[in-house]
Amino acid sequence: MERCGVFVTLNSVEGKRKELRGCIGFPYPTHPLVRATIEAAIESATRDPRFCRVSLKELDHIVFEVSVLTPPEPIKVESPQDYPSKIKVGEDGLIVERGYNKGLLLPQVPVEWNWNEEDFLCQCCLKAGLSPDSWLLKGTKIYKFGCVIAEELTPNGKIAVLTPKDLMKADELG
Repeated sequence: MERCGVFVTLNSVEGKRKELRGCIGFPYPTHPLVRATIEAAIESATRDPRFCRVSLKELDHIVFEVSVLTPPEPIKVESPQDYPSKIKVGEDGLIVERGYNKGLLLPQVPVEWNWNEEDFLCQCCLKAGLSPDSWLLKGTKIYKFGCVIAEELTPNGKIAVLTPKDLMKADELG
């Protein structure tokens, strides 16, 4: 019943290949975790604007990943050029905010795409609908958060509790 931010990611699985099928969540701890998880799962399957609704037939080929977030905290820097040194790929998720534009990327995303800290910042800006170098502009706010991940290992299978670093090690092992 604790209030936590949470994202539910759906991945379609074919052999060892995973492909994003939906991802929606709540970055801030506004709802009890159980309620937020249920709502995010339903929204991921039915309302992610990037995809059509998940059909019942697809469920046997989908793995669910639940990322429970720590509360986002502003990254404090003297100069925007210092942001990369304050970010740990494989540990931190990011939120970029500028005016009405906001973008969020979970900690596992830069691991999956093999991004460094600057790539991560640029991609988060793009997700917010901003130019990739917007993180260098005065007035852009950057927040970071951590997470714990509960992921199905196979569709309808066992669940592992991981950190983004665990995912990084698993990717390295193939």
